Amino acid sequence: MTTAAPAETVPVRPDSEPQPPRVVHTPWGRAIVLALGAGVAVVVILLAFLWPTVTSSVKELPLAIAGDPATVSAVQSQLEKSAGDAFDLTTASSREDAVHLIETRQVDGAIVLGEQPEVLTASANGAAVSQLLGQLATRLQAQVQQQADAAVQQAVAAGKAPAGTKAPTVTVTVTDVVPLASTDARGLGLTASSFPLVLGGMIGGILISILIAGSWRRLSAVAVYAVAGGLAVTGILQGWFGVLQGDFWLNALAVSLSMFATAAFIVGMNALLGRIGIAVGAVVTVLIGNPLSSAAQPLQFVAAPWGAVGQWFVPGASVSLLRDLSYFPQADASFPWLVLAGWAVVGGVAMVAGHFRNQEVTEAAA
Repeated sequence: MTTAAPAETVPVRPDSEPQPPRVVHTPWGRAIVLALGAGVAVVVILLAFLWPTVTSSVKELPLAIAGDPATVSAVQSQLEKSAGDAFDLTTASSREDAVHLIETRQVDGAIVLGEQPEVLTASANGAAVSQLLGQLATRLQAQVQQQADAAVQQAVAAGKAPAGTKAPTVTVTVTDVVPLASTDARGLGLTASSFPLVLGGMIGGILISILIAGSWRRLSAVAVYAVAGGLAVTGILQGWFGVLQGDFWLNALAVSLSMFATAAFIVGMNALLGRIGIAVGAVVTVLIGNPLSSAAQPLQFVAAPWGAVGQWFVPGASVSLLRDLSYFPQADASFPWLVLAGWAVVGGVAMVAGHFRNQEVTEAAA
């Protein structure tokens, strides 16, 4: 009788023993596309921040000229020939009128002609404008001196003046009619404060979008965040560093509205589009609005029409508004107020619309 060989025992892994994790590799094609996309994103970010500065040039800077009509006409012709379209020239009836035009931000500077020629500047408009008008004063002084020398030479040649007569030295005075505060004498604080305002609004919008559920709760959180952040930021910029000037509570309202507008827009985009809405809000605010804000240079220096377009975004409107409130209280600031309010309303409406859209989706799924 033949005995069957015992069957080979196959070890069985106990169910309690952990299984080795299975590594799922990203397909090569997708990995390469994502890497190239990240490289393109870096290029876009670099261009967004460098392009307005690298391509900046003086174009149609508002400038007033005051004096007798004949002299004003002659200086206008000379400036148009020598400076091209660098200046947008207008006339002022007097020095006082020119100062009023500067204080209301209708012009960025002025030339006052007469026995004592003068160039009026406003360093509160930014260092770039002050430097440009300082150079203009030097050229104007050389031209006026040349004209005075020529007039004396003609008088000597005609026998109306003794030989050796020299024209008096002409000095063009440069007067800063709207100077920066001593606590921010170079305006660096006002310029540098623009990006933290943008970043603060964006961070608040992202955190509220991720951490808080419920449209009305998010809206309330944005409002509380904007008020608290506005008071804190204004306290630092004005009370501590002295960057902002003027009425504290009005500045705090402007900062709060700016932060609310940015945060509400991001939260609203998230409510409408989901997580991709956060990216959309950040791109609109940081990559489009901030580079075109003209925080470091006049909007006329940015290639047209982008300088003017930038004033329709939150960063540009907030910078212009804070500059007006601090140094140009006589200027009409209704436009930046309306721009900030408009973005705030858009964000609030988007949050509410996202709330009702989500309700409809939930009901349809049920």
